[in-house]
Amino acid sequence: MHKNQFRHAGSVRNLSAKGCLVESIIRPFTGMQLTVHLHIPGETQPLSIDNATVRWSGSAGIGLEFLTIASPHQDRLERMIQQLQPKTGPQ
Repeated sequence: MHKNQFRHAGSVRNLSAKGCLVESIIRPFTGMQLTVHLHIPGETQPLSIDNATVRWSGSAGIGLEFLTIASPHQDRLERMIQQLQPKTGPQ
């Protein structure tokens, strides 16, 4: 592990193609750059976000913006978001 690296697990909420909310007890500073690994139930490999930044941090958790996502991971993220969307039938 490098000097300025640490790992922390948190629960993801409000996932979108541009970012998410992470429920966490840690409070990183706004502007901090992170690499995020999303562990998806039923999949062996985590979805990797190469570069995310902390947009806010408070009692509700941490607001992350995804800045750089490699193509294969971007495709997986988009598929996962589609699967999470509520299904609506004909009106």
